[in-house]
Amino acid sequence: MSINQENTLAQPVGITLERYIMRTQAEFPFATGELSQLLRDLALAGKIVHREVNRAGLSDITGGMSTQNVQGEQQKRLDVEAHIRFVRALKNGRETCAILSEEEAEIIHTDNDSGNYVVAMDPLDGSSNIDVNVSIGTLFSIYRRVTPVGSKATAADFLQGGRKQIAAGYILYGSSTMLVYTTGHGVMGFTYEQSLGEFFLSHPSIRIPQDGRIFSCNEGYWFDYPETVRSFLMDCKRKEYSGRYIGSLVADYHRNLFNGGIYLYPPTSKNPNGKLRLLYECYPLAMLIEQSGGQAVVSATEAILDVIPTELHQRTPLFIGSTNLVHSLVGSGEVVEASA
Repeated sequence: MSINQENTLAQPVGITLERYIMRTQAEFPFATGELSQLLRDLALAGKIVHREVNRAGLSDITGGMSTQNVQGEQQKRLDVEAHIRFVRALKNGRETCAILSEEEAEIIHTDNDSGNYVVAMDPLDGSSNIDVNVSIGTLFSIYRRVTPVGSKATAADFLQGGRKQIAAGYILYGSSTMLVYTTGHGVMGFTYEQSLGEFFLSHPSIRIPQDGRIFSCNEGYWFDYPETVRSFLMDCKRKEYSGRYIGSLVADYHRNLFNGGIYLYPPTSKNPNGKLRLLYECYPLAMLIEQSGGQAVVSATEAILDVIPTELHQRTPLFIGSTNLVHSLVGSGEVVEASA
């Protein structure tokens, strides 16, 4: 055996998600092991969805369904598959009393009224990209319930506001599958090693660059964007910044998190209140971005995490990314009104 082979074999495998959770459990609010198990349940469902995503071209799970979700969007087969997998994993884990999913209009009760947590999630973000092999993802947000243990969870458990999240994260299914999450003590990234069936800590203490040269938005809506947004984007183009837009929120966000940049989804005349869902898309990403040193806002005066929710499937504009870029956009005034 050569020295190089010996050196390769001697390399440590790394810290698994399981071990990391055990080591840092004392950081979790109400550290009794329940939240730790809930994170494991989400990771398990993520592994199953990873398998389905990687088999998408070989099995009959691509394409659309004849049904629509609560948002009025056509459901993809893999949307429904991911929804079932995550709901089943959370129910079987017995730590969650209720779930809010993009794919269901009403709260899903898990028949475990003694559970201390509720989970809001988008089981599979980026549905339009499923059939063309582009990165997609899962978003989740975790709250400790406010209704009495033993009773049925209600909307109040989900409408606590973004500052009340005790954990949030996403799973990205791309060239590799990554789980990125926070419990309010920094942002950690874990990469899935398929041959071992484990998530390994690959990106500890993720920090977004304060500056960046990437802007991500759907410029097809250019003439419907607020004037302040168009002015900001024109300035980005004059500086020869790169326009990068995949159309999968998790993928666009993930790239900017590591490289520095800003993601924009302004209000339009068609969606004057914004299009992205506050509870299970914007809240979790906003918690992550603030924990990594960036910003997420709806205007010059209001952070996403300070928006008070009134509806389970509430929509909102979103401007999120590197602090200096966000300041450049909103520093000159409000950006919450769509163009006439």
